[in-house]
This record gives sequence, structure tokens and C-alpha cells, in this order.
Amino acid sequence: MVVRLLLKFLFLQLFFMLTSCGTYKTQTFSDKIIPIKPNYELESSWAVLPSKYSDDFKKYASNNIDTLKADVFYIYPTLNTSKKDIRWNVPITDKEQKSKIINKAVLFQASAFALSGKMYVPLYRQAHYRSFVKDYKSEGKNALDLAYEDVKEAFKVYLKNYNNNRPIIIAGHSQGARHGVQLLKDFFDNSPLQEKLIAAYLPGIKILPDEFRTVRPMSSPREVGGFVSWNTFKKGKYPKNKYWYKGAVTSNPITWDEKLNTSIEQHKGFLYSDGKLYTKALKIDVTNNGLIWSTNPKFPLRFFMSFLKNYHSGDINLFWQDVRENSLLRTQEWFDKNNK
Repeated sequence: MVVRLLLKFLFLQLFFMLTSCGTYKTQTFSDKIIPIKPNYELESSWAVLPSKYSDDFKKYASNNIDTLKADVFYIYPTLNTSKKDIRWNVPITDKEQKSKIINKAVLFQASAFALSGKMYVPLYRQAHYRSFVKDYKSEGKNALDLAYEDVKEAFKVYLKNYNNNRPIIIAGHSQGARHGVQLLKDFFDNSPLQEKLIAAYLPGIKILPDEFRTVRPMSSPREVGGFVSWNTFKKGKYPKNKYWYKGAVTSNPITWDEKLNTSIEQHKGFLYSDGKLYTKALKIDVTNNGLIWSTNPKFPLRFFMSFLKNYHSGDINLFWQDVRENSLLRTQEWFDKNNK
């Protein structure tokens, strides 16, 4: 068991080193290589619907889903990072990627919201990691735009077939957060649908304070109708390219207010890949350059994490219980305000 967890953790450490340098095998982006467009009228085009929770996911969800009065629309991050994979976009039928979506992203990120609302997770033709790498950005934009086309279409079908005028949480990480930002612009910003927005949780990217016209950054734990975002690094460490973070909205994912630091006692829980919740595991500083600085979390393999400076992959699960409780609080607050 220890060896298996150690290997998982070392893979996490190597992820950013391996994907942030070197060259990728690739091909020219063209209509000929685009995977088949998903049909979101089909349940098979969704990783998660209220009617299709995996057994593992059910452990984190409400015992009676039908009693939940809100919805959560979650968009998973980039999971295709292979340097040998020449595809720009992944078909939703890809078994390896689908397994990662359900058993990693959904299980350790989306699960944080599973008590707040019914969960909707569309499969989409995610863009390959190299879409974010400088040398590939021209064609990478095409891949990211294609991925967003799917997310947008899935959200339209969700509104038409599932929503039934219920309030909504939008959640996403990294590439998923990027698509979440565009969803807010296309459906909520300066639109009547914003009245149905409980909150948008969009960590792992740079979002400017004036990114939207009417959807604003939230700076108190009970605030609704806006968004929160953060990017997590080891205390004292910086990304190589500060453009990605400088000036970004930097929410405090523990206190959810304008406090610039926290004590270890305030941290509610880090959900690790062993399925265990580690409470009072870290403390953070909110920097003035768009970063959350975290101490090395206290958990069995913390020694190995001390070699990692970029905590991007843990933006949600490092604060899993904090996010879980806050999404519940904001959901209740939305109903309290709208039922007066």
C-alpha cells in the first residue's frame, strides 16, 4: 500500500516537470482530425448525471440526491498530457481518458460539491496539454476553442433538459476553469441567468478582477452570484512565467474573505489520493501577485512533496473540505435570500 501511494505521489511530482519542458509529437490541426461531435441528448455523452453516479462517487454524495435543490455543472481539467499523443483533442469515447475523468478528476475534485447539488459532468473533447505551451499556442487555441464548443453545447442541453429553473454552481479547474470563464461570459454575465448563479469556483487559471461586466469576485464566505479563483504554490516559490498569475483574482480558499494568511487550525481538510481526509494539514498566505502560498501539507508522504513547488494539481483537493463546506454555505445563503 505504501509503495503504491508513493508511486502515485512521485507521478504527481513529475507531472509538471515532464509536461512543462521538451517537445511534443504533434500534427497539423484540421477538420480532418477533429473527433466526432458529442450528442448531449445521450446519457453516454455525460461522465456524471444524477442518474449515473459511480459507486465510489456515491461515498461523497448525498444519500438522497432527489432532495438536493441546486445543481453543480463541473468541467474537468486537462488530463491528456502524453508527449507521444499527437491528437489535439480527445474523443469522448477514449477509454483511458474517460477512466481518468471519472476516477481522478470527478472523484477528487467534483466530489467536493456533491452535497451542494445534483452533479452534471459532460464529457468533452478536451484539448491536449500542449495547447497551453508557448510553441504550440497557435493551433492550441483551435483545440481549446473546439473543447469549449462541447462545453457550451452541453450546458445548453443541461439548461433545456435538466435544470428546471434551479440555482447553479459552476465549478472547473485549469482547462475546465478556462471553459467555465467563457460559460459565465456567454450565459450569466449581465444576463438574467446570473440570478440563478450560486457561485463559480474556478481555480487554476488567471482571472482578472474586471474579467466580467457584472459577475464579480467574491470576498466573503456567504456571498453569492460571483466567482472565486486561486493558484497554489509552495510557500516562497513562483511560477517561471508570472504572466499566468500576476494581477489575478486570489481568493482565500480557507476563510473565503480578505484575510491574507491562515493558521493551521483553520484548514478543514485535504483529500488525498488514498481517499483519506487530512485536517489541519496546511496554512496559507495570499500574495499580492496572484498566488496562494501553501506550507508543505502534513500527511504521510509530505517529505516527497517538499520537492514540489507547483501545487496546481491540488488546487481543489488541498482545500477539499474547505470547498465542500463553503459551497454548502453559499447554497444555503442563496436559498435564504431568494425565499424571503
